[in-house]
Amino acid sequence: MRTADVARRVGCSVQHVRNLERDGVLPPATRTATGYRTYGEGHLQSALAYRGLAAAVGPVEAKKIIRAFHQCPASQALALLDSAHARLDTERRDLRQAKEAARTISSEPIDDVRASDSMSISELAAALGVRPSTLRHWHAESLVIPDRDPVRRTRRYTPAQVRDARIVHQLRKAGYRITPLQALMPQLRRARRSEDIDSALAARDISITTRSRALLDGASALSAVLSLRDESDCG
Repeated sequence: MRTADVARRVGCSVQHVRNLERDGVLPPATRTATGYRTYGEGHLQSALAYRGLAAAVGPVEAKKIIRAFHQCPASQALALLDSAHARLDTERRDLRQAKEAARTISSEPIDDVRASDSMSISELAAALGVRPSTLRHWHAESLVIPDRDPVRRTRRYTPAQVRDARIVHQLRKAGYRITPLQALMPQLRRARRSEDIDSALAARDISITTRSRALLDGASALSAVLSLRDESDCG
């Protein structure tokens, strides 16, 4: 196959194929007498594996895994792929826990609130199992905005703000980044709190499922790469 043939079948540019070869994702191409690259089935499957793995685990990790399939013992290369599967499994487990916790937290009544019910930053940090600096960061990013003690000017978290912090904590554990949470939290402070959490977590579920499918596609191509490598070694 020519460079353009591989690019067309993978769905990328010719330059991208050359870059993958340069980065060791594709084995070195054979050169014709006139200097043109020619690629075989192993190159195509490596490029297809990269397309899937990059969508599943990111380009840096994808390159690391595929290079291992070219250079390392099979057991070592497969261990890297196992780790990618395990990370997605952990994300799914964290997401399930976040769904349960966020649903419970958002439905808790906050009635008969008294000033003495507020928590200091150190008390809330200890209750959540995070550092006070984490709560300060959430405050700076407008995720959880506490009140200020009128005399000491220290942060005080009302029951509603404690609940916000607990929800942020669960969503962060489930893999939510700061930027999406900045858009989500103002909505959660309004009446549709429970529905918005469910919607946000459903979007996360779709994202993980999409990446799992991509990892499956990448793994299928890697199986072909490994088989071709074994045939080459036998030859």
